[in-house]
Amino acid sequence: MDGGARRRLSSTFISMSCVAAKDASAAGVCANCGKTGSDTVKLKDCTACRLVKYCCVDCQKAHRKRHKKACKQRVAELKDEKLYSQGHERPEGDFCPICTLPIPFPMSDHSLLQACCMAHICKGCVVAAAKRGMFDCPFCRAPRHGGKRADGLAMLQARVGKKDPEAIYILGKAYFHGDHGLQRDTRKAVELFTEAVELGSISALFSLGNAYRQGKGVEQDKAKAMQLYEEAAMQGHAGCRYNLGNLEVGKGNHDRAARHLLIPAKMGHMESVEKMKELFTAGVATKEQYAEALKGYQDAVEEMQSHDRDEVKRLEQRKV
Repeated sequence: MDGGARRRLSSTFISMSCVAAKDASAAGVCANCGKTGSDTVKLKDCTACRLVKYCCVDCQKAHRKRHKKACKQRVAELKDEKLYSQGHERPEGDFCPICTLPIPFPMSDHSLLQACCMAHICKGCVVAAAKRGMFDCPFCRAPRHGGKRADGLAMLQARVGKKDPEAIYILGKAYFHGDHGLQRDTRKAVELFTEAVELGSISALFSLGNAYRQGKGVEQDKAKAMQLYEEAAMQGHAGCRYNLGNLEVGKGNHDRAARHLLIPAKMGHMESVEKMKELFTAGVATKEQYAEALKGYQDAVEEMQSHDRDEVKRLEQRKV
């Protein structure tokens, strides 16, 4: 018998041995033929769900039709476990590097982005530094630019040249909105967002997700937008988690929406609390869920308070 004939015979024997086992869920046996794992029979998990094992590829193929439904259900469960268990803490970039406290939302209202080092410094620390006669960057001590738009853009582009993901993201936003004297170019913005994501920018995931959801600068793809939001939410991005909650509300999945919204609410995200209030008022979220969101929000706000930040509030109120 030649080699080809032996291989065909071996393949036929394996296929014929793929008889369904009585108990496909039994541990240590092939889910299709029931062979027990041993030194000679190596069983491998279903790579998607890890619920069952197979002794060979033929058994896995033969069992696929019967296993498909349970496999998809378990894959969805595993995805949800990961999605809802991760991202409960804000990312490092949401903390002022000087006082080390989380910056209140929206961060653009409560911090200043330093073009020299791309650090978000809370206004409390900026004012405290000014009181001490420190008018350079409070973090890296670089001299401030002269206030001209071109100077700020040049500093930003210098950081972009060093492959700073935050700088690339900010430049992408400038192109997306036509800021800093740049002509609006959403396609260029999407290219920059994508590059920033590849370099690790969580904020860029949010803006790239928005671009795909709205179809601006790229072909509209809501499934892609959802994927990007999920990726950022699992890294602690409150805005992406809030967007996921809103998307679930639109689908009528109110329990999933509430589970999402509770997470950013406990980070101090007011919009999430307000959305939870809407769900509670509409009777699709429980009183306990709304109370939990409100309590978590209040605790987060207290954590973000400081004497210097209170001083900023007093100064801003005087201006009004």
